[in-house]
Amino acid sequence: MRIAQIAPLTESVPPRLYGGTERVVSFLTEELVAMGHDVTLFASGDSQTDADLVAAWPCALRFDPSIRDAMAPHMLMMEQVCRRADEFDVLHFHLDYWPFSLFGRQPTPFLTTLHGRLDLPELVPMFDSFPNVPLVSISDAQRIPLPGGNFIETVYHGLPTNLLTPRQITPRYLAFLGRICPEKRPDLAIHIARQAGIPLKIAAKVDRVDEAYFHDKIWPMIDGSSVELIGEINDAEKPEFLGGAIGLLVPIDWPEPFGLVMIEAMACGTPVIAFNRGSVPEIIEHGVTGFIVEDEAEAVAAVGKLGRLSRSLTRQRFERRFTARRMAEDYLSLYHRLAVKARPTLRVVT
Repeated sequence: MRIAQIAPLTESVPPRLYGGTERVVSFLTEELVAMGHDVTLFASGDSQTDADLVAAWPCALRFDPSIRDAMAPHMLMMEQVCRRADEFDVLHFHLDYWPFSLFGRQPTPFLTTLHGRLDLPELVPMFDSFPNVPLVSISDAQRIPLPGGNFIETVYHGLPTNLLTPRQITPRYLAFLGRICPEKRPDLAIHIARQAGIPLKIAAKVDRVDEAYFHDKIWPMIDGSSVELIGEINDAEKPEFLGGAIGLLVPIDWPEPFGLVMIEAMACGTPVIAFNRGSVPEIIEHGVTGFIVEDEAEAVAAVGKLGRLSRSLTRQRFERRFTARRMAEDYLSLYHRLAVKARPTLRVVT
């Protein structure tokens, strides 16, 4: 198939460090190419891909100090995609609702994967205005705030099988991975680790909008011994970080749409303790790949049970449920459905 992947420009594809959406776009794009499809990636110019790269902006907006209006490069990219839309069998957007109006008025079939939270009241009238736009959720829980959304499928994220693998390391600490912000509750991770009497290592980024929270709430709790801040890490560093962890703490306080860090831990054989929010019950198998808990006290108790779980089985469950190949196959099924519906005479090669 001739497939266009349209990524956010905030980060490169894949991102240098943190960046969930762009990382998933990269995994999907590379897997589709490996499967023999003709893929064009619209992304920042510093992206790395085996697909045909269309550089919608020279570099990731996060690293371009000249950028003041991040919307402008995205609008430019969408115009580029629109002018070339007839070159593709399907267009796959990862830009929230931005493409709905423009691409709802042209004939090439398109779909949008929603990567963020949907529980904001201002989103309801927006999605209600575009009832026919095909939407893909990344968990069933993500859909709940938009019961009228035209969701055609839930497709769970996936990782390349050999990207993150278990290491022969003796686990000695608890881990927190991702982003330091109020909804991810790193403060609770610190409380849980201290009550359990186990050191905590934090590998996370701090966005500009969360700097005050970090300095006021989290920084005073970091002592460098029982709580250690490592900072952002890349994929090459994750196997050792996660492999050396007794468990990954995910004490979220928001409706997590997916939670890529959970399957990253599973890929390394590391079990997860996560609060029962959003997608967590769809990702974690309680008592198998980790524990789903309701509060801090249950999380502390679960730490003491992590040793009962099989790290090899955790890895096996990752391989069964959350690989990039499975994700690509799921999306291809949707592409075929949309392409044939739009052009009934189209011959689609799988």
